[in-house]
Amino acid sequence: MNPNRFLGITTFGESHGPFMGVVIEDIKPGVAFPYEALRDILDRRKTGAPRNETDDFQVVSGVLDGKTTGMPICILFPNRDARPEDYERIRDIFRPGHADYTLFRKFKIYDYRGGGHLSGRETVCRVAASALVLEETKSIQFHIESEMARDNLQQLKNEGDTAGGILKITVTGVPAGLGDPVFEKLDANLAKALVSIGGVKGIEFGDGFLLGTITGSQSNDQMDSSGFLSNHCGGILGGISTGEPIVIRLAIKPVSSISKPQRTIRHDGAEVDLSLSSRSDTCLIPRINPVCEAMIRLVLADAIAHQRLIEDEQTTLDQLREAIDRIDEDILIALHRRDRIVEKVGELKRTQRLPVIDPNREEAMMNGLLEKASLWNLDKKLVKRVWDAIVEHSRRKQ
Repeated sequence: MNPNRFLGITTFGESHGPFMGVVIEDIKPGVAFPYEALRDILDRRKTGAPRNETDDFQVVSGVLDGKTTGMPICILFPNRDARPEDYERIRDIFRPGHADYTLFRKFKIYDYRGGGHLSGRETVCRVAASALVLEETKSIQFHIESEMARDNLQQLKNEGDTAGGILKITVTGVPAGLGDPVFEKLDANLAKALVSIGGVKGIEFGDGFLLGTITGSQSNDQMDSSGFLSNHCGGILGGISTGEPIVIRLAIKPVSSISKPQRTIRHDGAEVDLSLSSRSDTCLIPRINPVCEAMIRLVLADAIAHQRLIEDEQTTLDQLREAIDRIDEDILIALHRRDRIVEKVGELKRTQRLPVIDPNREEAMMNGLLEKASLWNLDKKLVKRVWDAIVEHSRRKQ
């Protein structure tokens, strides 16, 4: 999971394994590590949790004498109340509403112990990461309103069922100008970050789907000398923040683990009835609230960091070099991924007895790249030299 360009975040671990963990990169050195803020935000997340996790943590790298060193920060969360044995009876059964079936179809294997890495337990890592950007987003405030599908959750739980709900999140204090048009739109990045949270199945900004039913004269946010006269767009226009409150509504699906009998299948296709007796929540609201806030903070902190570069706001040589280093690292990651694909292409060509070199494809690819180089005002000779080297490398790999 990585919603950021300027802040690297990787979560790891399984719900019923020994640890959950998060690695956070590109944190400035010499910053006081926010131990108290981290404890406070973790306490908000675990309120009312049926699983009795303490959420105590160990900072195992990147911090010395209470301050960040500039190296990757790794935080571990021991799973104190894991019960993998509870899942043995269903290890060969796909649970309805869960990702068991899709994971199995994709990887041919999955962690049946409570969802593994896709469990709600993983969100402890996201919330922890957001504590490292509290200072950058200190001017930003959140107001979250919850609307649950059912009021009497205890009765629903007694019936062996669960509920979903709607969250309305209003974010104030966001300056105008955050986000980039087209592929790095602020609303696109917020949507990706929020929908990456398990249980979130719908999202809208401002008046959202209502905008599809009204006219332009009704939906446009007009302005006068004092500013915007309305906020139908939800604080974002053209992928860039307007300075008005960012208004987001999220649809949260019911918790998938229910004790009512359901029809499903085993790995071999045999049909079975399944009842789950788990320690899951009856409704993800309000425990999902701080997770949503954490993801929004991470996206906004990243947008703020990028905007500082654009505005040249107190940008030092070291900061510019750090930005270049991150881009160079992204290039290396892309080359690594490309190599893996090239190897598979080579295998297929050998199997199908196809030649390694395809002159027509190589020519078409180069022409397309040179057109893009012109569009982005890049040096065509440089682009050609780089891609000639990449193509030659691909030939050797095949």
